[in-house]
Amino acid sequence: MATLVHTLVDHSDDVNCCAFSSSCLATCSLDKTIRVYSLNNFTELPYSPLKGHTYAVHCCCFSPSGRVLASCSTDGTTMVWDAGDGQVLAVLAQPSGSPVRVCRFSPDSTYLVSGAADGSLVLWNMRSLKLYRSGNVKDGSLVACAFSPNGNFFVTGSSCGDLTIWDDKMRCLCNEKAHDLGVTCCDISSRPISDGEHGFTYFQMASCGQDNQIKLWLILFADFLGVELKYKCALNGHSAPVLACAFSYDGQMLVSGSVDKCVIIYETTTGNTLHTLAQHTRYVTTCAFAPYSPLLATGSMDKTVNIWHFDLKQPCAANTVENESKVAVEDWSEDDVSAWLCAQDLADFVGLFKRNNIDGKELLNLTKESLANELKIESLGLRSKVLQKIEELRMKTISVTVPDEFLCPITRELMKDPVIAADGYSYEKDAIENWIGNKRRSSPMTNLPLPSLVLTPNRTLKMAISRWLETQQK
Repeated sequence: MATLVHTLVDHSDDVNCCAFSSSCLATCSLDKTIRVYSLNNFTELPYSPLKGHTYAVHCCCFSPSGRVLASCSTDGTTMVWDAGDGQVLAVLAQPSGSPVRVCRFSPDSTYLVSGAADGSLVLWNMRSLKLYRSGNVKDGSLVACAFSPNGNFFVTGSSCGDLTIWDDKMRCLCNEKAHDLGVTCCDISSRPISDGEHGFTYFQMASCGQDNQIKLWLILFADFLGVELKYKCALNGHSAPVLACAFSYDGQMLVSGSVDKCVIIYETTTGNTLHTLAQHTRYVTTCAFAPYSPLLATGSMDKTVNIWHFDLKQPCAANTVENESKVAVEDWSEDDVSAWLCAQDLADFVGLFKRNNIDGKELLNLTKESLANELKIESLGLRSKVLQKIEELRMKTISVTVPDEFLCPITRELMKDPVIAADGYSYEKDAIENWIGNKRRSSPMTNLPLPSLVLTPNRTLKMAISRWLETQQK
């Protein structure tokens, strides 16, 4: 059940966008301002509102670490702000001077994308704060953008209805007519899904448009395959154009907002409607899930932002960090640590750990003394609980990373039945058989023709994998 817990009424005009970090909520509006609120009590931060744009602010987003906030405007600029004190770090002018409609950070914060009304697209280098690459869609205004979780590609949506997939060098990889009357928003789930039939891993994307529809897509991206965009299904429920959509952090829910003034929350695996929220009095223009807490924000042309709380605890994506990711704990980012805290019922410490820049290496080095003296956790019981969870994590960090030679080049999963193909590379038997069964006659690794389709069991590699697995169980 979703419960309305707070309504923000500070904007004096339509709310265009809202975005969460682990500790804050940012909103922007036609009133030319960006406002930033603490998630602790939903009070506005001392430096808010942020004023710098000379016309309406269309979009705002936090960097993955939450330290930087970006906003873009009709004035043709994308502004970069320090999320700690509200200071302007950069004003990035769209080369064409066209109104900027959307901006997004890459997952590693290396780049910031800005898309404009004239179809121009800029990839900004966030280290130098200089233009890195630029491009254009063939028709329409750019109104939507989403990065893949691994940062290898991003997707843009245009007012003419196209979804375009770009790589990190700003090369157009794929273009698909998605919504006849224009795309309004798109989002990519942080949780990849497996296709058992072909042995591939896909990214799930949602798009919505002026045609009243929400569509789910599967994106396959691989260096040796290029890009494949597959339509999955449509989610029904809205009776008017859908203006916004967003996945929950764990990918299990999708929220949408519409001209029909309703917010609908779907279960992504089944497409079933979980909640329909009808508290806004005008068009719902934006919606966003918080990354590490059961909160949802929805904004509207009624000048308000509603904040909702889910009584049922949402599964946290942190479990994927510990159990599914091949990233060793010592290589975790601050966001990975925040996700882990959420999974361990320690979500109250997310803000504290963020403020102290605790990444994976710092986490493993925490002691009873540092928790008390540096992080100032006064409760002995809470310190003991945190230390116990860290100790459990330390016990699981031995040889977390799977050796790359044990991973199938097609599925990127640990091989169970490795075979050698005619190109000299080893693959999971089912994966390469599916590859060949789809009438592909080229090597997945070299893209050169396979001189033979014979597959030879790689017993030596299978024994090595078996021995490695035994060491992980000790």
